[in-house]
Amino acid sequence: MAAAIRALAMDAVQAANSGHPGAPMGMADIAVALWNRHLRHNPADPAWVDRDRFVLSNGHGSMLIYALLHLSGYALPMDELRVFRQLHSKTPGHPEVGITPGVETTTGPLGQGITNAVGMALAEKLLAAEFNRPGHAIVDHRTYAFLGDGCLMEGISHEACALAGAWKLNKLVAIYDDNGISIDGQVTPWFGDDTPARFKAYGWQVIGPVDGHDVEAVDAAIAQAKTSTDKPVLIVAKTHIGKGSPNRANTAKAHGEPLGAEEIAKTREAIGWPHAPFEVPAEVYAAWDAKARGTALQAGWQQGFEAYAAAHPELAAAFLRRMAGDLPADFAEIAVEAVGAAHDKAETVATRKASQIALEHFTARLPELLGGSADLTGSNLTNTKSTPAFRVDAAGEVVRTEDGAIGRHINYGVREFGMAAIMNGVALHGGYIPYGGTFLTFSDYSRNAIRMAALMKTRVIHVFTHDSIGLGEDGPTHQSVEHAASLRLIPGLDVWRPADTCETAVAWTLALANKHRPSALLLSRQNLPYAPRTDADVITRGAYVLAEPAEVGLDKPAKAVILATGSEVQLALHAQAELARAKIPVRVVSLPSTTVFDRQDAAYKSEVLPPKLPRIAIEAGVSDFWWKYGCAAVIGLDTFGESAPAGALFKHFGFTSENLVATVRKVLGK
Repeated sequence: MAAAIRALAMDAVQAANSGHPGAPMGMADIAVALWNRHLRHNPADPAWVDRDRFVLSNGHGSMLIYALLHLSGYALPMDELRVFRQLHSKTPGHPEVGITPGVETTTGPLGQGITNAVGMALAEKLLAAEFNRPGHAIVDHRTYAFLGDGCLMEGISHEACALAGAWKLNKLVAIYDDNGISIDGQVTPWFGDDTPARFKAYGWQVIGPVDGHDVEAVDAAIAQAKTSTDKPVLIVAKTHIGKGSPNRANTAKAHGEPLGAEEIAKTREAIGWPHAPFEVPAEVYAAWDAKARGTALQAGWQQGFEAYAAAHPELAAAFLRRMAGDLPADFAEIAVEAVGAAHDKAETVATRKASQIALEHFTARLPELLGGSADLTGSNLTNTKSTPAFRVDAAGEVVRTEDGAIGRHINYGVREFGMAAIMNGVALHGGYIPYGGTFLTFSDYSRNAIRMAALMKTRVIHVFTHDSIGLGEDGPTHQSVEHAASLRLIPGLDVWRPADTCETAVAWTLALANKHRPSALLLSRQNLPYAPRTDADVITRGAYVLAEPAEVGLDKPAKAVILATGSEVQLALHAQAELARAKIPVRVVSLPSTTVFDRQDAAYKSEVLPPKLPRIAIEAGVSDFWWKYGCAAVIGLDTFGESAPAGALFKHFGFTSENLVATVRKVLGK
């Protein structure tokens, strides 16, 4: 069974003339122990909600998971393994969720897979606490992760594994492929960590080291790991990278290069595999086939779930809805109420506060909302009355409030990257819609996990507050300049920079409603006035005409368009009024989401931004982004900020209605 994995890995990498044969060959015996003896899954239904989750954190070894999926009976035929790493195949260079049946998360950027696994295990723990009832354990599965030296070198692994220990995620089992080799060679000169001691310090149970090529030893270690009641478990498995290759095993060359035809022939002989490339004997398929066992496991669970549904019909319906990622049937009504309240109250508050107001409404009606902050809860305002803090007791049980509720606000600590990748894991697991907050400038720490969310099309919501020089006295280290423009460049990410309570409520509505797209909400520290409008629905299109000249008493067609976002919308409205007094008519367009606006049809774009009217943009961030809209002038910020009160900074950097008026006049030659 292990030889089949080794052969498929080296053959596929050779056929592609690229890839990483070493890890699949080295971890083949570990895979036999886990997948053939412990993993609860059903190849006939990769989406079975109570399956064990498996994460290949060292995703460069993707042929390991492809071989396992193929051999155990998933809809991944041999023809797909033959086209490994080729265009439009189901076997891309790194595992991609949504492309290959049975792949739970997209891995490749090292350290993020184990962090996703922490999120999955967290979701399992919370769902079990929320839905299980005496005699009915409908949520009862484990999360397994394979990881290598590279994953443990990445700083994010420290963030995530420390949290896993603090949260006592005993259903999380990580198996460390301790082979001592990375691309640059033997790792001892640059990776001398005492890994077992490190994980024990996190609060993990550590098993091993065990011989990673002894299936019985690994099997026994996994069985022991499954008995843990209050700790996640790390199994340290000593292996030889490229196991079976006479000349490449235990070398860096095995890590990321094809073995070559001559070495593959020698390896076939060494591992006793006389079969042609991509040929697997029937008896090996039979040994690997997990379809019958998986179908029986799922059928047993389904029988138990039907008993649960009979006893607790409302809970059962809610569980299935949430695992499907569907919002409540009355979500449209809930959203209308939230937006309507913001429109009617017309409050002057910071948009971070407007976000909390919207969240109070949504979290009270949507139990699947799981919030958090990277040690900035009081600044990000991601906590609500309906979301008490998540805590576990000394035994690892989820602590409940006096009324029996479980915590739905996560204190991630100062771990922005870990928070973002854990949220990805929560979203991938299903059952919760995660959101988490930090300052916008620290989105840099989170960026690769945000990018992965967009790539994977996961509904994760990033609440980024203190969005500009409006942060004030904390200075340029904390003042965002390039961040809004940078986030807008990520394909598939919706970025919102709302100007008031109404735009903020709409941003939250669309972020929640979009099942296959992450969102980033960029919110102000300082108070922003409500911008009067007759129709809030137009906000959903990302950009809209907020004010025509007639709305400031000038009955003339506009001669120019001012484009603004967030806190600068109020400056645009003030400038419009000043220009009107000088008989210069301009239109004000608010663009709370350029990413949403860019997806609108050409007719709507021309309606909002008439081609013949000159455009002047203003945003407290880098100016380069705005030239894409054909602007005649941009008032932006192409330097870092300064430490001073916000009002002084806006004046110093030219974010005033007077400067905007002068800029419009210059463009129009008036």
